[in-house]
Amino acid sequence: MKIWLDGGLQDSESARVSVFDHGLTVGDGIFETVKAVHGETFALTRHLDRLTRSARGLGLPDPDLDEVRRACAAVLAANPMPLGRLRITFTGGHGPLGSDRGEHGPTLVVALGGTGRRPDSTATITVPWTRNERGALTGLKTTSYAENVVALARAHRHGATEALFGNTVGRLCEGTGSNVFVVLDGEIHTPPLASGCLAGITRELTVEWTGAKETDLPLDVLEHADEVFLTSTLRDVQAVHRVDDRELPGAAGPVTAKAMRVFDERAADDLDP
Repeated sequence: MKIWLDGGLQDSESARVSVFDHGLTVGDGIFETVKAVHGETFALTRHLDRLTRSARGLGLPDPDLDEVRRACAAVLAANPMPLGRLRITFTGGHGPLGSDRGEHGPTLVVALGGTGRRPDSTATITVPWTRNERGALTGLKTTSYAENVVALARAHRHGATEALFGNTVGRLCEGTGSNVFVVLDGEIHTPPLASGCLAGITRELTVEWTGAKETDLPLDVLEHADEVFLTSTLRDVQAVHRVDDRELPGAAGPVTAKAMRVFDERAADDLDP
């Protein structure tokens, strides 16, 4: 396996990032996960735009997007596979053992891992922890992901693939790595960015392509929504058949099934929408 590290391809077995890299010591970094199908990326421009927004939000220098594109192309060419998870990581670089940054400049890593198509539906749970809609990292896709690791492990223990968060005022927010949509009286709704959720790329496209409404929703909407579905880079649009102990009828309700179909068709028509 070949990865890109700071300017060129390296063998994954021998590539090394400093133990003093700020991404490791204090989680001072950002990342993007991009779907790659037979070596072709999906929505790469939108992902790179968000990478830049996250860098600015964290106070990192803007990534060199020309280099990032070269890195992505090189890694994809070196590691052919039918369906891949292309991971772009950009950190504060070598720094002191504390919150202050060093002056060595950022670290860029691009790596690729194989994956499979997700099932058409899945189970989810809600968790007792909250998203902070007013935090310094709200809306940024950072490497400070430990609370997602904890929540996702809890979901797996309950036979689910995703954990859903409310925010500090009890409103529906997002999953550990997904955005959540609900269907109410035939209309699709998803929490607004003000809820503290990440501006997901698949979320953004789903809103554009289905006319979904951004609506401030209570967390308990999950107890009576007609349908629930998730969106993310590797899920695309995925129906939810269980939330906690509540079973939702059918593998995908009619509105969700249409959203899945629309997304698949539009995505097939344009790889960089």
